[in-house]
Amino acid sequence: MIKIIGIVIVLAIVGLLVYAAMQPADFRIQRTATVKAPPERIYPLIASLKAWGPWSPWEKKDPAMKRTFSGPDAGVGAAYGWEGDKNVGTGKMTILEATPSHKVVIKLEFLKPFEATNTAEFTLQPVGDSTAIVWAMYGKNNFLSKLVCVFMDMEKMVGPDFEAGLAGLKALAEKPAA
Repeated sequence: MIKIIGIVIVLAIVGLLVYAAMQPADFRIQRTATVKAPPERIYPLIASLKAWGPWSPWEKKDPAMKRTFSGPDAGVGAAYGWEGDKNVGTGKMTILEATPSHKVVIKLEFLKPFEATNTAEFTLQPVGDSTAIVWAMYGKNNFLSKLVCVFMDMEKMVGPDFEAGLAGLKALAEKPAA
């Protein structure tokens, strides 16, 4: 009987590993919002990592996190490192591409609680007197990531944070100028 239970357990583990290996090699999480403001007003809130404080959802998750900034104040080369609690972990963002009032591409390096390197991208598209903002994160799924995704839905974990961040960005960009 113990031998049969052992065989069943081994087969279940092998099945799980095969299922994980068959998961997609790439992932993309994306959210969109429409902001009643021109791209020129929104872009500086994204292209300057120092401007993320009032709208970033992770700032609210760990207000005590340690932050470091390096490189230029905004645009290509601007970098932001963070060390926080279990809700935000540890990592670094570096702006790789910055097309004024149109696009910002960021290299995301997560160090804790797990290591991963992904890309975040913001695109701004004028729509009448508003701007459509798309916030996406994408990258490769290595085997460990595929295995984790069998148990955790990244779309459900990150998607609500993107929605909260876009809502904060919208509120800030739509606020009347002082």
